[in-house]
Amino acid sequence: MITNIVFMGMGEPLLNYDNVLKAINLMSDDHAFGLSRRRITVSTSGIIPGIDRLKEDNKVSLAISLHASNNELRDSIVPINRSYPILDLLSACKRYTGGKEDEPITIEYVMLKDVNDSLEDAHNLVKCLHDIPSKVNLIPFNKFPETYFSCSNLETINAFRDVLIKSGIFTITRKTRGDDIDAACGQLVGKFIAKSKKHQKNTAELN
Repeated sequence: MITNIVFMGMGEPLLNYDNVLKAINLMSDDHAFGLSRRRITVSTSGIIPGIDRLKEDNKVSLAISLHASNNELRDSIVPINRSYPILDLLSACKRYTGGKEDEPITIEYVMLKDVNDSLEDAHNLVKCLHDIPSKVNLIPFNKFPETYFSCSNLETINAFRDVLIKSGIFTITRKTRGDDIDAACGQLVGKFIAKSKKHQKNTAELN
């Protein structure tokens, strides 16, 4: 039985807003799948107009791929931040919750070694979230070929988590699955595409 739905992964859900909303309405309709809106989550990199529309159209659970606590860093790792800066995004999150503590926004935060994982980053994140009902998922980075990023070590992740917890923010570290076969967070499809391109090249050379 399907109990929870998350819109995420390949592509940005809020850039396909009309179709995503149709799917949400179908899943939450009592005469269709009848899922509670709290069991339906839209994960976004921070498309503010879409967040505001969703609040009015069908206010399901919201997850924000934040990954940084300041504009300079987020500009480099989440380029959409150049269009929708952190302070504007956090204001949209605050509007979305309406200050209700029982409807927190999930903050997704990938842990990147020596990039966004310092104690200073943790304290800055606390400041960002101080007036927004939220919970934080710390996500160990899944390394893949040709990336220069690497995952923070467990000691660093735990220290970062402890800062958030001590500040009163509910925080968990997500368990990584599938990284041994490059199947985490879209890696498998990326590997498949790479292999397909290689196959096409080899086929062209043979012809």
